[in-house]
Amino acid sequence: MPTTEDRPTPPSATDFRRLPEPIALADMVAEKDVRDAPDPDFGRDPNTEWMLKYA
Repeated sequence: MPTTEDRPTPPSATDFRRLPEPIALADMVAEKDVRDAPDPDFGRDPNTEWMLKYA
C-alpha cells in the first residue's frame, strides 16, 4: 500500500501566479506532418468510370 511519502504533492496556488517565458515562433517545431496527403483515387473518378462501364 502506498504511503503518503510516495504520493506527489498537488501544486499550490503560488505555482501559477507567474506565466512562463514566451517561446519565439522560430524556436517551435511542427508536431504533425503538414504536407498534402496523396490522392487515394490517383486523380480518377470512380463514379464516372463505373457509370461508363455499366451504362
